[in-house]
Amino acid sequence: MRTFITTMGKSMHKEPFVFIGKALAKYGFGHDHPFGPDRHDAFVSLFKQQGLDHQVCIKDPVDTTRDVIERFHTQAYVQRVIDASESGQGFLDCGDTPAHKGIYDAAKTVVGTSVDAATQIMNSNTKRAFVPIAGLHHARRDIAAGFCVFNDCGVVIETLRQVHHVERIAYVDIDAHHGDGVFYEFSHDPNLIFVDFHEDGRFLYPGTGAKNETGDGEAKGTKLNIPMPPGADDGTFLARWDIAESFIARFKPEFILFQCGADSLAGDPITHMSYSEKTHAFVTNRLCRLANKYGDGRILAMGGGGYNRDNLARAWCAVVREMVTTPR
Repeated sequence: MRTFITTMGKSMHKEPFVFIGKALAKYGFGHDHPFGPDRHDAFVSLFKQQGLDHQVCIKDPVDTTRDVIERFHTQAYVQRVIDASESGQGFLDCGDTPAHKGIYDAAKTVVGTSVDAATQIMNSNTKRAFVPIAGLHHARRDIAAGFCVFNDCGVVIETLRQVHHVERIAYVDIDAHHGDGVFYEFSHDPNLIFVDFHEDGRFLYPGTGAKNETGDGEAKGTKLNIPMPPGADDGTFLARWDIAESFIARFKPEFILFQCGADSLAGDPITHMSYSEKTHAFVTNRLCRLANKYGDGRILAMGGGGYNRDNLARAWCAVVREMVTTPR
């Protein structure tokens, strides 16, 4: 029976880069909201308890400018967020993503931090990086969605293309929710390799990501959606992983983006999955090895969802630990 790969050795280098700080923690919608600002501190607390802070290079959050955000988002939508951030009223979508005063600054810090993490990797300052409050994969180019104001994943993809001239990018997502904002905005892009394990859309928001959604036009066949049944556990995931790994390897990505949402763990209050943090550790290990083989080790992990604070802390620490210990 197949088992999870674990690694015990310690890195000789202060890698990966892990981005934490108050400016990043500010992204949220209040302490009574599932996506509250306390998610950051829940991770940091366990991160320090496990001594991971002594094994990585800790970096501060990074602000960005409007023109960077507009590499992915429309000018009109960015202006709408700015206006809503000043008034602090209403919603940025159809009712899931509320505006509040200061949301623009908080959201652009998420974008700026993810972009800086990718830039640090491309500049060879590190091979691996993790941003806990990131991976806001629902936002489209012209609207917010599912607690996601700006899609930092999309901005990073466009930055890798426009600034660093990276061609083949693999986006891998194990959040319980389908990464629809990435999938549909790049559905015609044959060089964006997309692999998404998510709870079947018949049972969970956003209701997309069917197996037959494989990309459009010349990109058909470059997207792999793997809907999972409610209650899927580590064993269910493992039984499907080989297909995904072979799919990724076939395209030989130069850079891997990993959205490691923790709402797929058992006990999340708004989903119905039953993974443990072992799945997150396993996928991190395998993706780091794929990155070593095809992309000079380049991998950026983004925290994504997760609304049980203990779960997200355990899952994200597992991701960081594997980034530290998986051989380079």
